[in-house]
Amino acid sequence: MSKRLQGKCIVMTGGAGGIGLASARLFISEGAQVVLVDLQQEALDAALAQLASGAASAVAADVSDESQTRAYLQAALERHGRIDALFCNAGTEGRIAPIADYPMDAFDRVMAVNVRGVYLGLKHAMPIMQKQGGGSIVITSSIAGLKGFAGLSAYVTSKHALVGLMRSAVLEAGGSGVRINTIHPSPIETRMMRSIEEGAAPGAGTAAKAQFSAAIPAGRYGLPEEVARTALFLASDDSVFCTGGRYSVDGGMSAG
Repeated sequence: MSKRLQGKCIVMTGGAGGIGLASARLFISEGAQVVLVDLQQEALDAALAQLASGAASAVAADVSDESQTRAYLQAALERHGRIDALFCNAGTEGRIAPIADYPMDAFDRVMAVNVRGVYLGLKHAMPIMQKQGGGSIVITSSIAGLKGFAGLSAYVTSKHALVGLMRSAVLEAGGSGVRINTIHPSPIETRMMRSIEEGAAPGAGTAAKAQFSAAIPAGRYGLPEEVARTALFLASDDSVFCTGGRYSVDGGMSAG
């Protein structure tokens, strides 16, 4: 049975995080060459050590910086000759605070990473993919890109913005063979959720997790590997006619 990503180059931002690492492991098992992108070289080194695969490489970059975005994409091109998929997965949760009390520097940082980072990825990856005859861009949004949550205004705003950005990009891509979709996870068992739990209930993160879990019809958080499987579908040729879609990986949370 052929592997679903055999011979494909996948570039992944947020590659050293929970969802990124799970996705990289799955993509490599399906035959891909994976280029991990993250802010800190130390985190990337740790991720590469865990993957222990010659199919994985890494580039440290700030996704909100245009020159660094061009550089990580160019590095992938130089190593592999093409970019078959870009998984825009880098994100930051910011602070938990009411809108009236939300620090503007924290708001700006969330928007820079979560929105500008994806915008720059689209801006510089779409022409590469159009020139080579196609490709897939997968964007990690969130359940917070479909619903509102008190205290998370910056994060919710950024994740909603990604849906609009995706839709505009789809219309611009037209029949070029470049497809763009968003993934919308519920709370997932990652470092980010530990941070959100603690921010929501300082010193009582376990109670916050129980409250979040109760809002998910499936009764539990998702796993990074469950998000990775949806990303695999969208990165592979199995989704060749799928573009402009919002794919929930949320245990039914968006149904309420």
